[in-house]
Amino acid sequence: MSYRQRHISPVPKIPLSQVQTKIRHYCAYQERSHTEVKEKLYSLGLRKPEVEELLSQLIEEDYLNEERFAIQFAGGKFRMKHWGRVKIKYELKQRQVSEYCIRKAMKEIDENDYQRTLQKLAEEKWQSIRGEGVNRFVKMGKTTDYLLQKGFEPELVRQTITALKNGSAEK
Repeated sequence: MSYRQRHISPVPKIPLSQVQTKIRHYCAYQERSHTEVKEKLYSLGLRKPEVEELLSQLIEEDYLNEERFAIQFAGGKFRMKHWGRVKIKYELKQRQVSEYCIRKAMKEIDENDYQRTLQKLAEEKWQSIRGEGVNRFVKMGKTTDYLLQKGFEPELVRQTITALKNGSAEK
């Protein structure tokens, strides 16, 4: 529980049936991690036994599924934000998702799409670097930093940058 949550005025007590309805809508709207749902329940003023009971109920009713969340999260971040596996794994760990679910989610990312995305991002970044004093080494450094920040594996980035460097040397 964060500092802010502990030091705010008490939340007025909401009837349990109303909380159940709210939390079902919260989970049905989009896939959520167990941690997100727990935080939401605590923010609604519930105590630990009530939170644990509601969590198990949501899991039984299939409103909450960690594996499904991990797969959706990984796929969405890869397709929409073009994140690499390293960054996705890190984010899932931050959300306290199990190693099993993380591995399962990583397997769902198609290897060919992953390579194509890495190549496309590298080429776009390489082409966008212009200006005075920009040479091949500056481009290599900036493109490498960009791809590592996006969460791609260092070895794949190195291979992609080498291919780009050799490809641009021929032109």
